[in-house]
Amino acid sequence: MLSSTERAQLVSDLLGHTHEAYLSFRRQQFYDKQTGCPRCDSMKYYKYGMDKGCQRFKCRECNRTFTEYTGTWLDGLHKKSLVVRYLELMIERKSLDKISSALGINKKTAFDWRLRSTRDWRHKILSSLGQDRGNDMVGIVESDETFFEESAKGNRNLERAGRKRGSSTSKGKKRGISDNKVAVIATADRNDGMSLCVATMGRIGKVDISCSIEGKLPETTILCTDGHVSYKGFAIDNKLNHVVLRADLKQHVKHGVYHIQNVNSLHHRLKKWIDNTFWGVSTKYLQNYLGWFRLNEKLKSSATFAKEFFIKTIQDTDALKRYSYIDVSYQWLLATQ
Repeated sequence: MLSSTERAQLVSDLLGHTHEAYLSFRRQQFYDKQTGCPRCDSMKYYKYGMDKGCQRFKCRECNRTFTEYTGTWLDGLHKKSLVVRYLELMIERKSLDKISSALGINKKTAFDWRLRSTRDWRHKILSSLGQDRGNDMVGIVESDETFFEESAKGNRNLERAGRKRGSSTSKGKKRGISDNKVAVIATADRNDGMSLCVATMGRIGKVDISCSIEGKLPETTILCTDGHVSYKGFAIDNKLNHVVLRADLKQHVKHGVYHIQNVNSLHHRLKKWIDNTFWGVSTKYLQNYLGWFRLNEKLKSSATFAKEFFIKTIQDTDALKRYSYIDVSYQWLLATQ
């Protein structure tokens, strides 16, 4: 009788989804000149030997060397043979204890990306899911903010009493919108365009909305929002048609098509996913989980979810840089209180 791990490996082998097939994807991209040098984006590079099993290249433009994984979350990662199974278990939302047991490794290894320090593989992977720029959104675009309670989940040096499970819906000391609430701005069109951004602590402003949608929306966009005055200013600055839905006046739908029900549904699914799956997440890592949720939404109907998830993450050569800035970004967010 095969164990669950052995059965999963057998299925992967039969489908051709072995770790070699996954890991060779990035190398083949360089062989086929489908991607540029991660240092300068030049296509003028050539093979330059091997480095601990990784293909090495040298760029003729910047004269620097790089490997197939430079800048990605796989850069310097030991035990690459466990990557595919780790991703599968992560996608199944397994805890680190269960991942450690399934992979037959020490829990410290499940956290540790180089086997030298206690850094979680998960957050390195999720750091490759950077915020969508938003410039692929067209037509009717809905935008609205939602709020999470500030959470220091995992912090062993709290200066306040802990809250139950770090849930986003747990009650803080202050009611309403206050500086201990994390504002997340969700923007989405009626297709697959979506942006989820940790914007600020407390009430949002026009600048926060602009930062949450990094790419410029087309001037043909019809922006649907609630009555928050900052959205009006954002729409004027970007020369967008703006439809305001006033909930206090029971304006839920205008002309049968303009509403923010899709983005409000997105809020509901996001909070349910965060609270029920992870029992809340630390504010420090909230943006990473927003990226994970966004990719889940886009790939939820895919028959090859794990493979597409892997391909999406392995393309980002800014993953390590973004990972190293997590603490800085968190301190910047707290400074907005």
